[in-house]
Amino acid sequence: MSAAVAAALDPLPRMADLRIAGLAATLDGSGALYLHDAETLVVADLHLEKGSSFARRGSFLPPYDSSATLAVLAEVVARFAPARVVALGDSFHDRRGPDRLGVPERAALARLIPGRDWVWVLGNHDPELPASIGGRVAREVEIGPLTLRHHPAPGSRAELAGHLHPVAKVVLRGRGVRARAFLTDGRRCVLPAFGAYAGGLNACDPAFAPLFPAGFTAHVIGRQRLFAIDRAVLCGD
Repeated sequence: MSAAVAAALDPLPRMADLRIAGLAATLDGSGALYLHDAETLVVADLHLEKGSSFARRGSFLPPYDSSATLAVLAEVVARFAPARVVALGDSFHDRRGPDRLGVPERAALARLIPGRDWVWVLGNHDPELPASIGGRVAREVEIGPLTLRHHPAPGSRAELAGHLHPVAKVVLRGRGVRARAFLTDGRRCVLPAFGAYAGGLNACDPAFAPLFPAGFTAHVIGRQRLFAIDRAVLCGD
């Protein structure tokens, strides 16, 4: 582990409090983000039924991703008790994902939605969703100065977005560790993928440069805490 990375790995609690576009927010170790004043829980890229989607194409994955993802989501919803939940698109891995949900998974989702404003933001994997899944569908959601959307938009107003599945890679004790991460510059935040089978894009990839021209802080999700690492340290700039 380099001295620079070691110095950057200041331990934070499993939840990290900060402000995004002036709004109080908590980054949760599950990959969710909570906006306090709006009582809104935000998750990105659940990719429900990815396992069954791959199976249809002949690539076997254990068919437990949806149940695992929904179990973690249920725990987070119970902990924060939000008035509203916004899922930032690609909640299902493909258009037919809602139809392939098993009976237990459909029941688990049905227990989460009642009693709160549940918003499914459309993504590129799920550009349309059936009314049968519950909640309501939107292309974007506005909360104060923030736009909540699936695709981050360079040069746009302050936003919360998903789509890119940021992960950070650091070397610890001579061993590469790859973990999901929130990326934020205090105005925009790109959330990590919440889904159990979702992959990730290295935070140092050029795709993030237009979104954070002045750099970002990666809040890397560890097993017991979050770690805040500046982009220059993370990417060796």
